[in-house]
Amino acid sequence: MRAVAFLRGRGTLTNPGLDLTRLPIGLDPRGLSLLDGIRAALAFGLVILLHEWVAWPPLLTVALAANLACFADAGGPMRSRLLVLTLFSLLGGVIWGLFGLMQPLGPGPVVPLAGIVIFACTYARVWGVQAQSAGNVLVLVLCFALDRPLSPDQALVAGLVFSAGGLWATLLALLLWRLHPYRPTHRAVAEVWRRLTRLCDDLEDLASPASPETPGTRAMPQDGHRQTSNIKTSDIQTSDIQTSDPHASDLQIYDPQIIDHQAFDRHARAHRRGVREAIEQARTVIVDLARSRERISDRTAQALIRLEAAEQIFAALIAVSDLIESEPDPRRRRMVRRFLRRLRPLLGVIARAIRDDSVVDLARLERAMDRSTRRLAHDRSLHELATRILDRVRIGAKLSTPDGYRPGGALLGRASLPLGTRLREPLATNFTLASANLRHAVRATVVAAPALWATLVWSGPFAHWLTITVVLTMQPFYAATWQRALERIGGTVLGGLIGAALAGVATTPLALAALVFPLSIVGFAARQVSYGVFIACLTPLVVLLVEVIEPGHGSWEVVGMRALLTLLGGAIAVASALVLWPIWEPDQVRLELRKAVRAHAAFARAVLCAGPEAEASGLRAQASRGAGLALNDLEAALARALQQPRAGRHPQVESAMVADATLRRISARLTALRYAVETAEPEALAAWSGWVTVTLSSLGGDGAMPPMPTAPRSDGLSRLVAQVELLAETLNPSTRRGAETPTPQILPGH
Repeated sequence: MRAVAFLRGRGTLTNPGLDLTRLPIGLDPRGLSLLDGIRAALAFGLVILLHEWVAWPPLLTVALAANLACFADAGGPMRSRLLVLTLFSLLGGVIWGLFGLMQPLGPGPVVPLAGIVIFACTYARVWGVQAQSAGNVLVLVLCFALDRPLSPDQALVAGLVFSAGGLWATLLALLLWRLHPYRPTHRAVAEVWRRLTRLCDDLEDLASPASPETPGTRAMPQDGHRQTSNIKTSDIQTSDIQTSDPHASDLQIYDPQIIDHQAFDRHARAHRRGVREAIEQARTVIVDLARSRERISDRTAQALIRLEAAEQIFAALIAVSDLIESEPDPRRRRMVRRFLRRLRPLLGVIARAIRDDSVVDLARLERAMDRSTRRLAHDRSLHELATRILDRVRIGAKLSTPDGYRPGGALLGRASLPLGTRLREPLATNFTLASANLRHAVRATVVAAPALWATLVWSGPFAHWLTITVVLTMQPFYAATWQRALERIGGTVLGGLIGAALAGVATTPLALAALVFPLSIVGFAARQVSYGVFIACLTPLVVLLVEVIEPGHGSWEVVGMRALLTLLGGAIAVASALVLWPIWEPDQVRLELRKAVRAHAAFARAVLCAGPEAEASGLRAQASRGAGLALNDLEAALARALQQPRAGRHPQVESAMVADATLRRISARLTALRYAVETAEPEALAAWSGWVTVTLSSLGGDGAMPPMPTAPRSDGLSRLVAQVELLAETLNPSTRRGAETPTPQILPGH
């Protein structure tokens, strides 16, 4: 129960959550994939059973190679996965044979060459997640290859059978058992719509009258506390104007002058970052798929249109948030809340239709959308935003009907770069000590080399676990290393106890081999739930495989040695992240904050200074995306700083927390102005627009602060100017005016 309470409310790797001070080690049940588990189990479980029948020792190497190939498969487009896994299989065979042949030579010649291989494998992360995963697993291959010496003939056979095992797993995963080629895009786009549903849900709470629960802070399970992603079209009834929601009464009384700004900060931090990351992930999946096929098919075009519609809904919902936060009008809040209550199930229906590739009842949805804009006509700003949102919802709904496909076949907007350029540019760009990737590769090599030396001098069947733990636990940033160490150590201890108990029950080799199947299914199915759960499910499999491959060792001996070496390796990895070329997050926060301010200066320039053609050309959408990505990078740096020892109390970090919340408000105000008709006089609008953009540029390090204009300004511009002033006072206290400045409502989110 304590463990459950510890994980409740925590973010996950795909959804960091609103509390930046807490490690994102929560559980994500949506990551469970039974199909991946079955496929991985067949890849090497069948070989294990074949070995029990044929008893040819090299088959164990084939099984291990198939297992490691499943580890190296990080998913993604079919073409890039095939390339990465094929290279992994071939390089793994070379490494296995070469280092098995060199093992009798001792640490002197082996460790320097192994250090070069470890550096190359850990530096491969510059090419993306797929290369990073394959590189990490190649380090495991290196450690396993040094377990025992091989003769030239044995080295040749071992290298060939390892490559055969990796290619067998690749063949099974990508060709014999090929998944639906468009399923990753469906899931990625559906995840965007699902997160919009959750954002809409929480925004509805913010628009609600005061209740015993503070708006924007209600704990939610990872699927959303109202299970909106499972809503069916039939759930949207004509009577949806009436609801059993206890918050639905529009007659509750609250003080209209009280606005909980911190609740809006928590809402923005909890949802906007996650939606933006989901949009970028979906865009990457779609573009990779399109480039691998060189032409945009009907399905790919459909996914692109759905994603574009979702991104525009996201921007409009941010503008709605700005409306209800900046104006404490109880009537407007009631209308917003009523609209969001009807919008939420619409988004959930489309999310499910995209995920399942199913059709929707368009007529029923149209009736629900028509009801959603009732009684909004007299509020022009809200009505225009609601209409814009529903127009995009209508696009998503029509694409989920039998007639919703668009003719495709057009070439991709920009050609893919040549393979040589795609390989060289990341290497050259990251080859500097300012790069976290290069520092990580050097640190991993420097720390792994002594561990590898020790395992060669004091050899044993389990010694390689020390080097493996050090390399796999170590991450480019301290906070990620600390998180990985906690999850790996906790998962190893729990999984070891389970494995020892199972090994005590299964006393024959055939029974041990048979247990490989269910343990493989469970372990690989839980791979995306969380790293700790994955390790806890994987460790029993490791214990049983040792019993099969290295008979003669007691299960409790295996568990004890694995736990001890994991604990030692985790401690070494954490200590090295603090001692060897650390990246101190306050400095990183300062750099990311400057980038975020510059991105918002570009966003302000596109909204305030560019003409109406900027919207049609996509300039404003591109600037909005850049500002959102910059804020995500800033919050990621802030999270790492707050999780680093003593860094959370650094003045730069505390100022950046205030600046982050202020930039979120500036972004929301600019988004609202992007869709609003500004009523200020042209001269006054030009004067204040120039002041806002120049001030943001100067705060980003470009030029000096301009004087404030004396021209009058509208309410919309006044709210934007106030936030820019607050940002200037936060980042440059010398700009404070002589008059007493009210204490800002934006506080560090500790």
